[in-house]
Amino acid sequence: MKIISVINQKGGVGKTTTVINLAAGLSNQGKKILVIDLDPQGNATTGLGLNNLENSNETIYGVLNGTKSISAAIKKTQFKNLDIITSNVDLSGLEVETAGDSKRAFILKDKLTAYLNNSTDNYDYILIDCPPSLSLLTVMALVSSKSLIVPLQTEFFALEGLTQLVKTIDRIKVSLNPDLQIRGILLTMYDKRNKLSSQVEKEARDYFNEKVYTTVIPRNVRLSEAPSHGMPVLIYDKTCVGSKSYFSFTDEFINQEKSLESVA
Repeated sequence: MKIISVINQKGGVGKTTTVINLAAGLSNQGKKILVIDLDPQGNATTGLGLNNLENSNETIYGVLNGTKSISAAIKKTQFKNLDIITSNVDLSGLEVETAGDSKRAFILKDKLTAYLNNSTDNYDYILIDCPPSLSLLTVMALVSSKSLIVPLQTEFFALEGLTQLVKTIDRIKVSLNPDLQIRGILLTMYDKRNKLSSQVEKEARDYFNEKVYTTVIPRNVRLSEAPSHGMPVLIYDKTCVGSKSYFSFTDEFINQEKSLESVA
């Protein structure tokens, strides 16, 4: 079972969209997926058709504050092979509540380890949707994960934010999680009519080389509509360009997995 965080400290770059649609794409190919919504905004929760206004103990907040086990917090979605631990706004209080805990960066990792050691649920992947900040919650995700997917919007200042994120990842590797790796960078909100998009793409590929996925995710109306219907775009409209790009990204992700396994 692989734990992968989808992370970028900037908001509105396509993190949640990527989590939801990669989860849907993988589950569509028979993989069993658990999404952990680690963002107090709860967008992955509503984007997969669940309520983010419910009892806090039934959410990831309940897991992290010790009132619920992971297995008790997992909920089924309406999509086959795809489960979720939901989130809501109460999660934003966790940082203050755990201020006196010197091991608080390891809370999520310890909970996941205990769950994986005792569970009969054989998930192929756990995908963590991180909040849009380098906060305690993000650090928890980085400590718990083996690898990261970084959605990068093809806009001005995007690479600047990415270098800051890379520095944070390097610090986490030194002090908290030496195994952490960037699995790949996914270019999002790509507009082929816009010269800046292709410029950012060139810079990203020059700097990060093969770490940048071949697939790029375009700006697409159907992609932004789908979450309001509580479903991934892959199910909302299979034929739109947003869906096609996420189907392509899922294939690329699985092929990458095969090559990583053959190297190992």
